[in-house]
Amino acid sequence: MNVPPHKPLVYIISAPSGSGKSTLVNELLKKVSDLEFSISYTTRSPRGSETNGRQYFFVSRAEFEKMIAEDAFLEHAEVFGNYYGTARCFLQKAEEHGRDLLLDIDVQGAKQIQDKVPKATSIFILPPNRKILEERLRKRSEDADEVIERRLDKATSEIANYTRYNYILINDQLEDSIKLLRAIVRGERLVRAGHPLSEEEKKVVALGDCCRLANVRDRLKQILDSFNPPAGSGTA
Repeated sequence: MNVPPHKPLVYIISAPSGSGKSTLVNELLKKVSDLEFSISYTTRSPRGSETNGRQYFFVSRAEFEKMIAEDAFLEHAEVFGNYYGTARCFLQKAEEHGRDLLLDIDVQGAKQIQDKVPKATSIFILPPNRKILEERLRKRSEDADEVIERRLDKATSEIANYTRYNYILINDQLEDSIKLLRAIVRGERLVRAGHPLSEEEKKVVALGDCCRLANVRDRLKQILDSFNPPAGSGTA
């Protein structure tokens, strides 16, 4: 009897630059099995200890545009003058290996994936507030002041897309955030498997559900206000 091919669950993770997304993704990959991570292609130069094929595939603009012409990307976007994109081959690879696919992409790319894969699980990672995000960006010491300001402005526009995501994870305490992200991924698998859940499995699903959009609206309002203070608040 032929076994039907594995239909990968697709997880989209987006976040403003400096929100701690890369750290959370790395920890998730250590703690959850059968996840295929899609390494994005980019035309930007490597930073610090980044190496080709690990954090990104670093390619020339001409190479990237050739891939666009060949329809090699599930999604792609231009950000701060550089291209970023997710190759189609990673979804095929996940299916062949019987694994699920994890995508680390920005809001532009996320919308393209959501249009093509409506059942994808989308997770938006947020900092506790704008001040903490700015502190994290400055602590990285990678960018000039004007670049940091541009990243903060972009964060404000990205956060406005929060309603398009299934889950909102507020990255305040790292260890707690890792547990929540793991619960979201495991919980989605458990629910979609369609079998009766044990008491332990129900706890996993419930923990992940704490981050569903409908359950974080009060906390979310405070974060949104820190990026877009209400008129007349006197906040600079």
